Amino acid sequence: MSSITDDIREILLSHGQMSVAISTLDDDADLYQNGLTSHASVNVMLALENNFDIEFPDSMLRKSTFQSVAAIAEAIEILGIESAEH
Repeated sequence: MSSITDDIREILLSHGQMSVAISTLDDDADLYQNGLTSHASVNVMLALENNFDIEFPDSMLRKSTFQSVAAIAEAIEILGIESAEH
């Protein structure tokens, strides 16, 4: 899953507008406590959807989905599995 987390980190670097360098954070670090805003999380979500060719359903549009790199990776993995089944 490292390539997924690498892509997520690149997207956070480009679109997250965070006050802390994403490279200094662990995968479980709280992104919101490190400067990710609600507005920036929307930009991150759109970039993730474009990059991974997925769409976050309304049920996943909550703060906890975008709380950390690990949470985002888990959501992408779930969505990838679901889209492969259809």
